[in-house]
Formats: sequence, C-alpha cells, structure tokens
Amino acid sequence: MYRILGTVLKRVTLIKKVSKALAVIVVIFAVLGFAGHSYVNHVEKEKTVVTLAKHSDKVLFFYRDDCPDCQAIFHQIYWHNVISHNIILINMNQPKNRHYIQKYQLTAVPTLISGNQRYIGTKQSQIKRIVGD
Repeated sequence: MYRILGTVLKRVTLIKKVSKALAVIVVIFAVLGFAGHSYVNHVEKEKTVVTLAKHSDKVLFFYRDDCPDCQAIFHQIYWHNVISHNIILINMNQPKNRHYIQKYQLTAVPTLISGNQRYIGTKQSQIKRIVGD
C-alpha cells in the first residue's frame, strides 16, 4: 500500500512540475508575442523617407499608417519581409514620399506593385500572388 501511495505522490509531483513549466512557457510566449506585435506597430507608424533604386526587383508596398485596410494586412506584409527581404514599405503619410503617387499612378492604399503586377486591396490570395508567398 505504501508503495502505491509513493507512486501516486511521485506522479502528482511530476504533474505539478510539468504544469508550472508549461505555465512559464505560455507566459514567455505571450510576452514575446506582445512585444513583437508592439514592435511591428511601431514600424508601421514610422514615416521614413524612401528613395527607390531605378531598377529595383523588390515589391513596393504603399500604405498609410492611419488606414484600417493597410493596418489589417501590415503585419502579414512585415513578417513576410522579415523572412524574404523583398518588400519596400512606403508610408504615404510621409510628405516626402507623396511624389510616388504620380510616379506610380496610385489611386488608393494599400497598393502592392511588383514589376508589371499591381494589387490594391486586402485579399490574402492576391497579396500572396504579388509578394511571392
């Protein structure tokens, strides 16, 4: 009987240790997720002046940081770019970036341009087609 009780107590102790470890892991991932989300939101609000190379093979992503549609897809675009490094983020709320409106004949944001391909909108399948997911 003592042998069975000892086995049960060991299992209960093991379950408690595993539960605590899992709780710590969940908290760590939650903190990292929040920090990553906050950082991407910071990047989205940057109003960097963008100078484009004449013959760039990168995808151009024109957006406004106050545009709900742009905000809806910004994280997807940003994380794709972290992996592939093939997108240039251009915030049209930066006055010095507005000359691209005429140069690329922009009519709305979000707009993705890759070579002769152009997409305006938030449809995931079209975004993936342009950025090469």
